[in-house]
Order: sequence, then C-alpha cells, then structure tokens
Amino acid sequence: MITLAFALGGVIMYLWNAILPDLLGVKVIGYWQSLGLLVMCKILFGSFGPHRHHEHGQRNSFLRERLAGMNDEERQKFREEWKNREEWRRRC
Repeated sequence: MITLAFALGGVIMYLWNAILPDLLGVKVIGYWQSLGLLVMCKILFGSFGPHRHHEHGQRNSFLRERLAGMNDEERQKFREEWKNREEWRRRC
C-alpha cells in the first residue's frame, strides 16, 4: 500500500508537470510536493479504498428497512421527495 502511494506520487508529479504548466501557467512541482498533494486530496475527499462500497450498502439497507415499514401511499410520497431532491441536485 505504501509502495503504491509512493508510485502514485510519481505519476501525479509527471502528469502535473506534463500538463498544467503549459495549460494554466502554474509552476512545476517536485516529488514531495506531489505526495503532499496526494495526502491533501485524501484528507479532503476521503478514502479511495474498497470500504466505501460497504458504507453504500449500509445506506441501502437503511432505506430498505425504512421503505418496508411504510404503506403504499407513504412509499410513493417518499419516492417523489427523493426524485425532487435528485432533480434539484442536477440543476446545481
């Protein structure tokens, strides 16, 4: 895992230095700066590991339990509310 992080730091440095200085006029970064950028992204955006799918499964089981305790009218109202939330999110 640590080896992968160090290798990914090299890939980030290469891509940054190959693309961004010409495109955006930013400075070239070194290897340790690219590792710092990787750590910062991990802190800001969370883990990239497989356990994120487990959290998604827990959320789905929560929704299934909640829907199971509703009658047809409540279930339809709940689904409409979620559709409205998704439409609002797409507009943003």
